[in-house]
Amino acid sequence: MAETWSGEFYCVKCKEKRQAEGEVKVNEKGTRMAKAVCPVCSTNLNRILGKA
Repeated sequence: MAETWSGEFYCVKCKEKRQAEGEVKVNEKGTRMAKAVCPVCSTNLNRILGKA
């Protein structure tokens, strides 16, 4: 089961913070990142959560 994170993401297209729920992934440097989709404009959202 994949880990999820719910909270604020910054949408670059809307230029506003949006509430969304996204899946947590670990990149090649070991940093945890939450990835979601903007509920308004459907742009991909990313939020860096820190080291795993």
